[in-house]
Amino acid sequence: MRLGLGVDVWAAPRVDLPLRRILLAEKLGFDSVWTAEIYGADAVTPLAFLAAHTRYLRLGSAVAQVPARPPTTAAMQFATLEALAPGRVVCGLGLSGPQVAEGWYGQPWGQPSARLRDYVAIVRQVFRREGPVVHDGTEIRLPYDGPGSTGSGRPLKPILHPNPDLPIFLATGGPANVRLTAEVADGWLPLGYTPGSAHLYAEDLAVGLARSGRTMADLEVQTGATVCLTDDVRSVLDAAKPGVAMRVGGYGTAEHNFHRDAMVRRGFGEAAERITELFVAGRRDEAAAAVPDDYVDDGALVGSEARIAERFEQWRSTDATGLTVRPGTDEEMVLLSRLAGCEPRPDVDVP
Repeated sequence: MRLGLGVDVWAAPRVDLPLRRILLAEKLGFDSVWTAEIYGADAVTPLAFLAAHTRYLRLGSAVAQVPARPPTTAAMQFATLEALAPGRVVCGLGLSGPQVAEGWYGQPWGQPSARLRDYVAIVRQVFRREGPVVHDGTEIRLPYDGPGSTGSGRPLKPILHPNPDLPIFLATGGPANVRLTAEVADGWLPLGYTPGSAHLYAEDLAVGLARSGRTMADLEVQTGATVCLTDDVRSVLDAAKPGVAMRVGGYGTAEHNFHRDAMVRRGFGEAAERITELFVAGRRDEAAAAVPDDYVDDGALVGSEARIAERFEQWRSTDATGLTVRPGTDEEMVLLSRLAGCEPRPDVDVP
């Protein structure tokens, strides 16, 4: 199990990268560091900064949002990053949701699964540089020839010579997009994947892999877990519940909420309905209280060293190849690196 460190600059009003913690992760043998974006700090710029300050960590986005940039722009950004940190870059992509796509980026939600397929195909063309980039998709066409077109667009071949095998990971959770991920991506950033729910995705993964003649050995699975070394498990679970209630009851729309869908998929349909009802009514404390303990605790690495070690072993029974964590202390980082069997890097200096 390879460890990733999650860095949440996307959620802060200022960009303040925890460089010491990132360097400690590198020294302890962590595999990767991951950034994200929503409508604050972007996901790619911090990775460029970290490319200059690290030597071993893979630099991944979890995720760069598809509606934020045309596919050729995403390919240029990650190819440029790869040129600065050869062999260390992961292009992690995700659809976001209709509220952000249309409200922040001014892009139509359209057919998200078809758009994701088109997007990946174009990014791969840029990375592989086998000729001028052309794509005739149902959602994206290159050259563009739709409304407002001058008709003068022509296929172009990338100037930069990127790594043709630069890995593309997709953040997905619903059945159709999980199948798509297993078919076309190098890695999966799953939504709602835990030791208790991993079996729910097996069939869709198998269908997608069969389409491309691959097996699970060809697909990385980089999932995530809450971490807290504590003797008060109850307070940690309770502290997480308002965030869960916000995502389940407040994100998306009545028709489109991936977090609510994930809760339903994991067998907590009644709870999801109740949380949404309470949250929409403005009863946020009650919505948080309605989040089941088991939903928060499944897959979480919370408690004593012994409890965390026991639960870490549960992750080994899944198809996860990497676990992204957000430890709050050095002690937690050292514990996780030991449980994961990381190989320390003594030549890394930590200020």
